[in-house]
Amino acid sequence: MNQPATVAVTGLTVRHRRTVALDALDLSLSPGIHGLLGPNGAGKTSLIRVLATVAAPASGRVELLGGDVGSHGERTAIRRRLGYLPQEFGCYPAFTVREFVAYVAWLKEVPADRAAAAVERAVERVGLADRIDARMKTLSGGMVRRAGIAQAIVNEPELLLLDEPTAGLDPEQRVDFRALLRELGTEATVVVSTHLVEDVAAACTDVALIESGVLAFRGTTAELAALGGESGDPGDSTTNAIERGYTAALRAHRDRLAARPAGQRAKESLR
Repeated sequence: MNQPATVAVTGLTVRHRRTVALDALDLSLSPGIHGLLGPNGAGKTSLIRVLATVAAPASGRVELLGGDVGSHGERTAIRRRLGYLPQEFGCYPAFTVREFVAYVAWLKEVPADRAAAAVERAVERVGLADRIDARMKTLSGGMVRRAGIAQAIVNEPELLLLDEPTAGLDPEQRVDFRALLRELGTEATVVVSTHLVEDVAAACTDVALIESGVLAFRGTTAELAALGGESGDPGDSTTNAIERGYTAALRAHRDRLAARPAGQRAKESLR
């Protein structure tokens, strides 16, 4: 039986001054782990920011967890139920990891009688239990990133939005992170925006590929890999097949755009 959509986006348009970052995008996501791929400037971060309710669209409808983000009351309730890791996040450098994650737990209104345990569990899940009382300013870049993931999951969100979550993590930490993603995706809707195709191959079951603000491909990782065909190299891996599929999907999308009548392309360029 199909699960109800956690994310339902219809006609989503986002503009940055005269630039159209997202162009009438439609997207529906249910519980599971969804990879969000695309070239730099494709609109991935713009989409994540709208889903995190930190940016407002120019037009379109966005429903999260059954609520309409256009309603102030519903938007406030939605924020308590989601987790968000931006590409760059701020924190008080004098805070310890415990204090930083506890502060976010307070913002998310985690009940006081559960907050301390929730903080310790979140920090342990990202492998920072031995640094929980270290100050943020003493951590390495990879540790700061893991603390960022901990704050995103401290409220056990139903919708988890991660923008370039493995930036700064070493290979061993990325393997552990992927295992955590698979665990989280059994009950929550997890959206991972990344340019690392291997992360999608290892952890995600579904892929949305965005190019120039529109949806260029939507399907499973196996379907994306199938687009890459055979390389003829017996040492080639599934990851490389997905990389080839990613390139093939982008090129096919660009070919479809180029094949449209010139008048239609001109109108689209003015939107």
